[in-house]
Amino acid sequence: MHSIKKILLHLSIIIGLSVLLGFLFLKVYLPVYTNHGETVSVPDLSGYTYEEAVGLLESTGLQYEVSPDSLYSTEFPALAVLKQIPKSSSQVKSGRKVYLTLNSRNAPMLKMPNLVNGLLRNAQEILANMGLERGEIIYVPDIGINVVLEQRYRGVKVPEGFEVPKGAKIDLVVGDGMGNQFLQVPNLIGLDEDEAEFLILGSGLRVGSKNYAQNDTIPVGKVFMQIPGSGSQVKTGEPIEFWISRN
Repeated sequence: MHSIKKILLHLSIIIGLSVLLGFLFLKVYLPVYTNHGETVSVPDLSGYTYEEAVGLLESTGLQYEVSPDSLYSTEFPALAVLKQIPKSSSQVKSGRKVYLTLNSRNAPMLKMPNLVNGLLRNAQEILANMGLERGEIIYVPDIGINVVLEQRYRGVKVPEGFEVPKGAKIDLVVGDGMGNQFLQVPNLIGLDEDEAEFLILGSGLRVGSKNYAQNDTIPVGKVFMQIPGSGSQVKTGEPIEFWISRN
């Protein structure tokens, strides 16, 4: 009987010590070992330059790593922070690493879609979805109201597949729906290129393809042929193609 009491006493002592050690481990050792309670708030780095972001992270006791992948935005300078993990305001332990995705130095090149003959609203949606901006809308006389007749980049007509940088502004030449009138084609022969374009637009017509070729009878830089010919009756907004003499 005495031995049983002695065994029970020893078991009680062992259990008590186990509970005490468990309490000390959870409440004293573990918090100290893991720096429990020592957290910092991740700053919002969006839009900061790489140098500014690094300085801000270091001042808050956080580390950083730059992602090998990059994004591109026209709204921020090159190497600005566009994305971060963890997100801003996250509570993390001091010394935690924050992963940064930076704005690319160069805009990626995109292939122009074919917007011609489509409606203006559809063209605008396509441009936005691709990461391009709609630039100036140039209305010209044409029977198709709000139908895209040309797509231009930096003032130059560009075809489908032409490469432009992401974020580029694309100007659209659009019909005004008033192309049911007939006009007489002016005579462009002998005019300079600029004079020919001015006369075409002033006549309510559109400048079509401009071609350059040698000609023995017309001085260099002058128009020597046009389609449709002078005096032809065409609809308002019809394109006029012409050829310019060159060496």
